Amino acid sequence: MIENCDALFKQISHGVYVVGVSDGIHQNAFTAAWVMQVSFNPPLLAFSINPEHYSYKLLQAGGICTVNVLGQDQFRVAEHFGCSNIKDKMMGFQWQEDKTGAPILTESLAYFECQVSHYTDAGDHKIAVCKVIGAAKLNQGQPLLYNQTGDMDGSSIIYSDNLL
Repeated sequence: MIENCDALFKQISHGVYVVGVSDGIHQNAFTAAWVMQVSFNPPLLAFSINPEHYSYKLLQAGGICTVNVLGQDQFRVAEHFGCSNIKDKMMGFQWQEDKTGAPILTESLAYFECQVSHYTDAGDHKIAVCKVIGAAKLNQGQPLLYNQTGDMDGSSIIYSDNLL
């Protein structure tokens, strides 16, 4: 077992995002920290998603999403969209739409609007690889980093339960 695995993984720098999904009728959003650019041409992003969650079902059905960049002052937003026990997570936030109709979090720093290209298995998650078809800066600020969220995701318990 690797000691302090949770703390060590948080040394890999990456941001915190709200991913908005839609099946054309229903919308939802979730917090993601495992997001990265994977191609210049075409422009592709990839993110990790739990296939057991409602958002994954909407993403599969609609094939569209947004990746909304959170600012350093938006810890509570990240925490809110990281909860799975909230009936209507979208309520109380302002949303807008662009080309696809996927929800864009108006208070985010920037967004990327995407169409899913394909999925791949990744342990207990799926990796969604998405083509970026639109993007814009919405607000000023510095991005929220994963290591600034402490144990918001409960990873210290998960790592202590799993031997590496």
